Amino acid sequence: MTRIFALLFLLIGLLGYGPAQAQEPQNPPAQGQTQNPDETFSNEQIGTAVSDYFGVSSEAAGSVVERVFADQGRPVGYIYGEEGSVAFAVGLRYGTGIMVLKDGTRKKVYWQGPSVGFDVGGNGAKVFTLVYGLHDPEDIYHRFPGVEGSAYLVAGIGVNYQRAKNITLAPMRTGVGLRLGANVGYLKYSRKRKILPF
Repeated sequence: MTRIFALLFLLIGLLGYGPAQAQEPQNPPAQGQTQNPDETFSNEQIGTAVSDYFGVSSEAAGSVVERVFADQGRPVGYIYGEEGSVAFAVGLRYGTGIMVLKDGTRKKVYWQGPSVGFDVGGNGAKVFTLVYGLHDPEDIYHRFPGVEGSAYLVAGIGVNYQRAKNITLAPMRTGVGLRLGANVGYLKYSRKRKILPF
């Protein structure tokens, strides 16, 4: 088991997706992220979409959306979908959803990724991810490491940040439980479903 940990940490480190490259979530939106109201979604639009998708009250949705908006500003899009994960120290996460951009673009996306941490178990969750700084829809197809220390719970909804190439993603999950903040890793977004999470 020790060899597995060492190999996975080495792999993540060599690929440059470890937490050392993560930025603090309190930083302002990455340079180049637009805040033009015509190109972004409002707090009210996102709050309504989150409330409808998660089936929670508008107050609960509003409180978590306000927290993310305070950190990141107005998003250019969002991804809604579902995912499943399993972990025994080394974890795997797989998901699928639809990306919606303010300009009307809609794309099917998949994501998968490994993690290492002090978590055991499995879960399924609905996911609603806010998208920042994405100017070309094709740029979503990258590896996005988690931002160290960014995981928190608001109104029973788990939130963390992922960042790469001036693009920030803010996944909000229901039913994440103990797995939130208990591991490090990345998610790779892709055009097609993949079995291998790398």
